[in-house]
Amino acid sequence: MEHNTATNAEPLCPSAQPETAGSVIFGVVGGTGDEPRLAHLVEPQPVKNELLALSSPVAPTEVFRFAAPCAGSACQHFDGSNCRLATKIVQLLPEVAAGLPPCRLRPNCRWWQQEGKAACVRCSQIVTETYHPSEQLQQAADPAVQFKA
Repeated sequence: MEHNTATNAEPLCPSAQPETAGSVIFGVVGGTGDEPRLAHLVEPQPVKNELLALSSPVAPTEVFRFAAPCAGSACQHFDGSNCRLATKIVQLLPEVAAGLPPCRLRPNCRWWQQEGKAACVRCSQIVTETYHPSEQLQQAADPAVQFKA
């Protein structure tokens, strides 16, 4: 399902690493280890060492969600035109939000542009670094697992 929005900015990946050029923190992970939930920041914040240090003693990827410009063909989840991670998240994971969360990335988010609301209502359960992922999350995150739309 294409849900392109008219923006001049390059698409943002909402599942980026903090060391990626241009990355921002857009949410803080709460909930539990088995059921994490993202709390969106009012405004995404540029990644700075001072912010990353706030996650100590755990890794920043356990506490924060990062977005950065989509790496396109340099990413193992990109198939040349679509993000397979977004596709698999929509196909495999349950909805965890009743409506659209208050996300400032949405206008430029690759997942939103590609999958629309279906991605947004699943996004808040995604954590970069998780130690107890469900089987569905493991399948979604594994670039070797292929699904067709």
